[in-house]
Amino acid sequence: MLTYIVVSGLDVLFNEDSAMGMAKAGLATFLYLEVLDASFSFDGVVGAFAVSNNIFLIAIGLGIGAAYIRSLTVYLVRKGTLAEYKYIEHGAHWAIGSLAMLLLATTFIDIPDTVTGLIGVVFIGLSFAHSLIENKRSSNVTAGMLK
Repeated sequence: MLTYIVVSGLDVLFNEDSAMGMAKAGLATFLYLEVLDASFSFDGVVGAFAVSNNIFLIAIGLGIGAAYIRSLTVYLVRKGTLAEYKYIEHGAHWAIGSLAMLLLATTFIDIPDTVTGLIGVVFIGLSFAHSLIENKRSSNVTAGMLK
């Protein structure tokens, strides 16, 4: 959480209209993607040991997964998906937080895997649906202003 706040602060600090400001904002965005990638990688390492104890198999699987997630993230950033669906990022943060709480809770009680999977899907789904509603609402307001 602290790393996210620092990187977000750097993004605000470096956000200028000059060419140097754009380079600094690009650096802050790159750092943000690295933090996102690191969090996914750490989660993947923990999950991989539940599947196999073969370290080479885990390394190959994590390498393929990291390459895919990285290319998907870069694609979505270039396409502007996070800007188009403004609540998706919030939903992802809520999903990660709830999964962390469930991980902590599993030390005391048994939680079925379907519950764990569905919680992430529900948070992302709700944030996507709310983003669509917000986009429709803002387009209606804009269309009403043009009349």
